[in-house]
Amino acid sequence: MRPSTAMIGRFSAIAILIAAPGAATLLVLAGMGLLATGPALAGVLGLAAAAALIVVFYGRDVVRITRYLRRLDRDADQPPPRLATELGHRFAGSIAVLQRRWRRRERSLTARLHSEAAIIDAIDGPILLVDDGRTVTRANDAARRTFGDQMVGRDLAGALRHPDVLAAVDRALAGGGGETIAFTRPVPVERVFEAAIKPFADLPADTDAAAPAPPADRTARPAALVTLHDITAIKRSEQMRADFVANASHELRTPLSTLAGFIETLRGPARDDEEAQDRFLDIMHQQTGRMSRLVSDLLALSDIELDEHTPPTELVDLPRVADAVIGTLEIKARDRRMTIRLDGPGDLPPVIGDSDQLTQVFQNLIDNAINYGKPETEVTVSLAPTQDPGAGRAVAVSVRDRGDGIAKRHLPRLTERFYRVDPARSRALGGTGLGLAIVKHIVSRHRGRLTVDSTIGEGSTFTVILPVRAVTAVAAGGAARRG
Repeated sequence: MRPSTAMIGRFSAIAILIAAPGAATLLVLAGMGLLATGPALAGVLGLAAAAALIVVFYGRDVVRITRYLRRLDRDADQPPPRLATELGHRFAGSIAVLQRRWRRRERSLTARLHSEAAIIDAIDGPILLVDDGRTVTRANDAARRTFGDQMVGRDLAGALRHPDVLAAVDRALAGGGGETIAFTRPVPVERVFEAAIKPFADLPADTDAAAPAPPADRTARPAALVTLHDITAIKRSEQMRADFVANASHELRTPLSTLAGFIETLRGPARDDEEAQDRFLDIMHQQTGRMSRLVSDLLALSDIELDEHTPPTELVDLPRVADAVIGTLEIKARDRRMTIRLDGPGDLPPVIGDSDQLTQVFQNLIDNAINYGKPETEVTVSLAPTQDPGAGRAVAVSVRDRGDGIAKRHLPRLTERFYRVDPARSRALGGTGLGLAIVKHIVSRHRGRLTVDSTIGEGSTFTVILPVRAVTAVAAGGAARRG
């Protein structure tokens, strides 16, 4: 280890400073005649030599310790150097003790930061931290899942485009108080959020988070903490209650009025008329069945809407589900002198879905095709792979009837609750007006699409397109053509 020119210069200066007081004293004594010139010069040279030896002896340790400190800055696990002096050993030992203490403190702080970050990431609701430039500086896992992984480092408006939320954040950054804003996010599935915006003092990025207060010249920057709560289920529950009062009560009024009228008749004029009793009891049974189906469909729709924002995770073999549904409806089809045929390849890839809900979709669509198809015709259920512009690989399931068809003016409203093209015929067939609404919300939960194509006098085709999401194609198996 050879000292540099700069170090040699510094050591020389130190040696001169050490020898200077003694040398000056000897020269003064020689000048006053109290000491001979020869011994005085010899003493000066001796002092200089001794100072140089001391500086060199301790200087080597200083160089080693200096380089040790530089290595520690790059690698905290460097061992202490071998030193020639006891003082150097003590100094290096003190440095090693401090280094170990800082290492323990660093590990403790790192573990605490990781623990706090894990706690924040474990929170279900999205949490965002926005700096004074309205740039997102931090986001938990829920926020990244909701708004995308690329939101950090960008303006909040790229993720949250609602003007009221952005205005509230701007007010918080300007020194205003906290606010709570409710807003709707329409895509990919409509969800309602409640955003709590609070002002927040964020330390600069290179400030020690464990310090009790930021340094005097390092003031905290204004920031805003945005916490989002998904209140979709609450809003939908409120909407369901409103719909039930407005629509279900209307749908229930007719059968209840019918039941009340027949009961009054049975208690009065028809008390002893057995033929009338049998006829009235049969009608009352039909009306109670209609009310039971209505309540059942309302409860099913409520459950589906509450889970609509949560995509399913099960692998579903669509040909097998369709084949099972057809098996349960063949008797009804034969009663109307109709047949059901299943078309589709046997190697369709499975979709990610909920098998019970998809069974309900097929059952509603095929049941409608039987109800509205003409006798002695065929209901065709077709399955085929396809490419969807929004989802990529997908499977299309089409249900076609040979009925009277539906006028185009009715098509946009078919999936509305309680909407009927022919109310009298629908009620006569036992329909509740909720079947296609249930289909629509199930398909929406599966991130799919429902399309309707109809021609007056020829029939209608309802097509459900379900995405295949990163699923390896497997043999569907068991799906045979049914004739």
